[in-house]
Amino acid sequence: MSDKKKNEELEQETESTVPQAEQMEEQDSSQQPKETQAPEPPEKTEKQLLEEQIADLNNKLLRTLAEYDNFRKRSQREKDALAPVTTASVLAQFLPVVDTVERALAAECSDGEYKKGVEMILTSFKETFSRLGAEEFGEVGEQFDPNLHNAVMHVEDEALQANTITEVFQKGYKLGERIIRHAMVKVAN
Repeated sequence: MSDKKKNEELEQETESTVPQAEQMEEQDSSQQPKETQAPEPPEKTEKQLLEEQIADLNNKLLRTLAEYDNFRKRSQREKDALAPVTTASVLAQFLPVVDTVERALAAECSDGEYKKGVEMILTSFKETFSRLGAEEFGEVGEQFDPNLHNAVMHVEDEALQANTITEVFQKGYKLGERIIRHAMVKVAN
């Protein structure tokens, strides 16, 4: 029984020392200067967190909408700038066909119906060019302009003013300010 008593006494001593150790730790921590303990920031409420999240999402939405609007405007500007270039390119591909039809119309032909059909084709081409905004230039008597005309021949004629077009070999075409093809001409003086 003496062993039992010893065990009981040891257990009681251990139980009494544990609370004393805890009390000492509490005293040590309370004796530490208050400056070293960082004040805890106030916790944000769930409502505040949700409001911040909503504000952030609204900001992202506005930025995305602005970016999309800028993209749409930029795409439209590029499309508008590309349209005349594309139209001029297509018209340039049809110019040799128009020249051939003009030569066919100028050729001698005994069949009036045939000539009338060729004339209708040429008229249709020119109306289509006009609807697309293409203008024909290069007439006899105009003043030579190196920006519009390509002088392939030169003739001396005192009856005409200097730099006057005396003959047009091939009509020129322009789309707005863009030259599709320069007119090939003969120039006097």
